[in-house]
Amino acid sequence: MAFAAPVAEQRFVLDHVVGLLELAATDRFSAASEDVVDAVLEGAGQFAEGEWAPLAKTGDTVGATWTADGVVMPAGYPEAYRAYVEGGWGTIGAPERWGGQGLPFALQTAVLETLGGADTGFALCPTLTVGAIEAIQHHGSPEQQALYLPHLATGEWTGTMNLTEPQAGSDVGALRTMATARGDGRWSIKGTKIYISFGDHDMAPNIVHLVLARTPDAPPGTRGISLFLVPKYRLDADGTPADFNDVRVVSIEHKMGLHASPTCVLSFGDHDDCIGELIGPEHGGMRAMFTMMNNARLNVGLQGVQIAEGATQAAVAYALDRIQSARAGSPDKAPVRIVDHPDVRRMLLRMKAQTQAARALVYYAAGQVDRANLGDAAAKGRLELVTPLAKAHATDIGNEVASIGIQVHGGMGYIEETGAARFFRDARITPIYEGTNGIQAADLVGRKLGLENGGVFAALIVEMRGDADAAGLVDLIAACDEAGRRLATADADDRLAASYPFLTMLSVATCGWLMEREAAAATGDDDFARMKRASVRFYLEQIVPEALGLVAAANASADTLYAVPAELFAA
Repeated sequence: MAFAAPVAEQRFVLDHVVGLLELAATDRFSAASEDVVDAVLEGAGQFAEGEWAPLAKTGDTVGATWTADGVVMPAGYPEAYRAYVEGGWGTIGAPERWGGQGLPFALQTAVLETLGGADTGFALCPTLTVGAIEAIQHHGSPEQQALYLPHLATGEWTGTMNLTEPQAGSDVGALRTMATARGDGRWSIKGTKIYISFGDHDMAPNIVHLVLARTPDAPPGTRGISLFLVPKYRLDADGTPADFNDVRVVSIEHKMGLHASPTCVLSFGDHDDCIGELIGPEHGGMRAMFTMMNNARLNVGLQGVQIAEGATQAAVAYALDRIQSARAGSPDKAPVRIVDHPDVRRMLLRMKAQTQAARALVYYAAGQVDRANLGDAAAKGRLELVTPLAKAHATDIGNEVASIGIQVHGGMGYIEETGAARFFRDARITPIYEGTNGIQAADLVGRKLGLENGGVFAALIVEMRGDADAAGLVDLIAACDEAGRRLATADADDRLAASYPFLTMLSVATCGWLMEREAAAATGDDDFARMKRASVRFYLEQIVPEALGLVAAANASADTLYAVPAELFAA
């Protein structure tokens, strides 16, 4: 089944959830006129459908290949990436002073959704570059910005984020990569990083690695970490990639999914000739890296939307085509399309509703990025609160919808030929990387509930309560309020034991609030409006009550979890 960019849905959500017209009324985003937004969405859709989507099967079945000369992408990928650069698709949200278009982050989010819907693994490359631009823009020196941002803004060069090491996964403070001052303002970098997405490839003339490392005599833990800019090729006096910078690909991982995205083990300084530049102050690495990680977390949530959209389109197409059995109670006993069977209808409607809910949540967060960038302090706090929701809940939805998509296909869903399995395999990493969803839940109850002494959380509850109409949604918001207040003062074990069910409850409440907003705007009698209202109705009547079923878990203590010694889990 061919991918079709969900342009109408994207425009609807940008208008009624993000409030794009309000953003366009500001000086900073005045270029985001209705005509420009339409042109960007439609153009990105045509590009993704024509250039990227046809490569997705090859990317999955052939994948990136490690060679002695580095990583080689599957046939067609370098050409498709060059078309992306030449088409200006990397410049949408990049700063104008560095060659970007300076359009809203929310619009850039829609473009990335389209690219990732066409080929999720491929879209990781520009997604990571967006994060590198953010980090250098906010923390790099003027010289670093001038040398690197013009090339990153167009996508001509790509960026990576290098945190994880064999002994340091979620515990970033345990990293051992070393940076030693050379005496000329630069640093010698030595160490190994793992799980580096697009750490090497043959699609761009340079790759800009942002590397966390420890300097000599640095304090232990995260306090002693610094961030370094380490290009694959050092720049000559003209700013052109020249000498190889002693960054080698040791291997690429053999993975369950995302085969078009090379996940690399990178070795820095095997020959003691890897040179990096400090970004920001020494020992200020975590602050700089979190700029990149917060951006990445929203974009991983967006991957959940991408996968859910692709899986839903494939399932709908199959259900409209597959003839199987008579509908129960039918007098003529003639076989019908499986879309006419009630349980298949239930699955398809759940897929549609959950995908739309995830999109609303992630786009809403993206809109808060734009408002925060305009100096809106309330939006900055709201963004911090909803970021763990967008990352965790949208990726949970991506996994759920991809799994249902296989079920709709029946036995053919388990066969690679249909492509339904690819969505499921690609989805499974998204709740893990860029901070596991458990870490997102811990962040929510450990830090985000306490923002402004609970004022940020309280403001969201007040706003949702003021708008909510459906009885179940009103009840869920009240349950979130009660659970959130309890968790704010609970001890650490109880708070963390309840964190994941609470995150799900609050995410569903927020999605339900946004979905009601969408239903109120879908007043027409056209196909789009009718489907929108049906999706929202299903969400409010079936998914919101499910979240209310999590109240007991969100109020439970940790005692049950520690009722037996750890060794008994092996019994």
